[in-house]
Amino acid sequence: MVGDFLIPLLILVGLGLLFGIVLSIAYKRFKVDEDPRIDKVEEMLPHANCGACGVPGCRAFAEQVVNEGTNPAKCTVSSPEGIVDIANYLGVEASEEEKWVARLLCAGGISEAHNLASYKGGMSTCRGEAVVVGGSKDCSWGCLGLGDCETVCDFDAITMNDNGLPVVDAEKCAACNDCIEVCPKELFVLMPISRKLIVQCRSLIEGDLAESKCSVACTACARCVVDSAPGVIEIKDNLAVINYELNDLTSPVAVKRCPTDAIVWLEGDNQFEQKKKLNLPIGRVEEVIDKDKYYQ
Repeated sequence: MVGDFLIPLLILVGLGLLFGIVLSIAYKRFKVDEDPRIDKVEEMLPHANCGACGVPGCRAFAEQVVNEGTNPAKCTVSSPEGIVDIANYLGVEASEEEKWVARLLCAGGISEAHNLASYKGGMSTCRGEAVVVGGSKDCSWGCLGLGDCETVCDFDAITMNDNGLPVVDAEKCAACNDCIEVCPKELFVLMPISRKLIVQCRSLIEGDLAESKCSVACTACARCVVDSAPGVIEIKDNLAVINYELNDLTSPVAVKRCPTDAIVWLEGDNQFEQKKKLNLPIGRVEEVIDKDKYYQ
């Protein structure tokens, strides 16, 4: 009777020991020794785990820096001193990376965009308002102004201004993508800071109807196209679209010619530069010899 239980038990114990030995041998033979520098680089990173570097987390970025030679400067959250420390530790050069920032593609705040209704009750969030027939604004593409982007930003790079629009601080922005993901109207986009000519409108309605909903809407009048270098701007689906492959040919002239201020020329952290601040001649872009001297 005892033997009936003892033999299967011994078999199970034997199999367990056998599998344990096999796994132990396999672990030792196929073990990949990790570079100890990865731990040190991870320790030197800011531990924001924001994903702005393109990988999910500081540990994964540290592995790329050590194993693949990724430029430490791709961590947009680290200070310049922190980047230099990592480069010196690894004995590499940290070449400078162009800063990327989040840009808002809407200038229709409380003063410019018309409201159809007053949103009250429910969730006091843009996403909450967006599920109620798209929001309270007459322009269905416009910013709802409840600050989901400000709330989600871990770097305090976004603040809501008195006009109900989010303002991005370019110095603090880490290009982490959180504001892009949280905005129900998809109004944020990441851009290199060298892109200064921005269309701050996403309305696909043309002419007087667009302007009746928001005074700073793009009306597809095409004046910006005429007064820009060939190919820089074109009208697509009733909206001015900038070809950033020709970014070096962009100039503030398009801003001066836009009748609704839908196009802006951004410098640094200034999100809402108005054309009245640009001392520009009214004329074709061919007449402008040095576009930079016109920006005051």
